[in-house]
Order: sequence, then C-alpha cells, then structure tokens
Amino acid sequence: MLVRICAVGAVIFAVMVAIKDGRVLRAAGLTGSCAIVQTASDGTQVEACRPGKLQGRPDLTRDSCKDAGRSGSVDYWRCPAAVASGP
Repeated sequence: MLVRICAVGAVIFAVMVAIKDGRVLRAAGLTGSCAIVQTASDGTQVEACRPGKLQGRPDLTRDSCKDAGRSGSVDYWRCPAAVASGP
C-alpha cells in the first residue's frame, strides 16, 4: 500500500514539474509562444508570436518591442537589440 502511495506521489510530482516548466503547455498549444524569425545586422529582431488557447496572444510591449503587424493568427513584433556588456 505504501509503495502505491509513493508511486502516485511521484507521478503527481513529475506532472507538476512538467507543467511548471511550461514546455508541455507550449507544445500542447495552451500558452502563447514566440520565436525569432529574423535578426538584422544592427541586432534588432523580428519575433513571430502565436496565441495560446488559455492565455491568448503574447504582448511584448514590456520588452520594448513594437507591433509590426499580423498575418493570419501570427503577430509580428520588432524588438530592439539586446544590451551587451564588454569585458
């Protein structure tokens, strides 16, 4: 009986870790996701964001990105170059 309880507890723990990580939810299409589709020579990037079934469309305005339009269900965002520090 104790072995069954420990096995069920281990399975529940594994599911909780997988959901907390977020990869499972993104792969299932439940949360929105973004991917870099283009990087310019000055370091600016264009990201394509797809909506999720639970969260909807990702909003990248907090990352200083500007809306670059929508094509079908994909939103495009133009993001500034990342700030890098020298040695």
